[in-house]
Amino acid sequence: MIIKSSYISKGTSLRWNIQYEELVDFDSIRNLPVSAAGALCFYGDKLVLVHASVRESWEMPGGSREEGETFEECIIREIKEETNMKVVELFPLGYDTLTNTENKELIYQLRFAAKVEPYGPFVKDPDGDIIEIKLIDPKEYRKYFDWGERIDLMMKKALSKVF
Repeated sequence: MIIKSSYISKGTSLRWNIQYEELVDFDSIRNLPVSAAGALCFYGDKLVLVHASVRESWEMPGGSREEGETFEECIIREIKEETNMKVVELFPLGYDTLTNTENKELIYQLRFAAKVEPYGPFVKDPDGDIIEIKLIDPKEYRKYFDWGERIDLMMKKALSKVF
């Protein structure tokens, strides 16, 4: 399934068109210049959210892909850095193509679902961007972040994979 939406970057007038495409695996897009990944992470029956100080928002753990990393290595590292949790199982959900409406820049971001468990208590994100984590009832995700129909589709698929 493909879902199209748009948003304006917080604090700017920069508009992005987004196309989310659900996938079974990432084999067909391995050659895309993917820059980042995010995951709906579940510890027990709770959804793990991170609070990003830069964007002043709650969101799913994730971040930028480093040189030479696979998609999976990227999200596993980001989850560990941002939550101090280990990925027990990882499932592909799909990917977002973000298009800047001014200069037509394209950004590709992967979306995963993950079962996680803590290494220990959350202390701090090495980058300093994540200041807090929260475990919530998955039914309450829209109270924290709302990506419209896109996140609803991701959440439905994530829940079917992890439970």
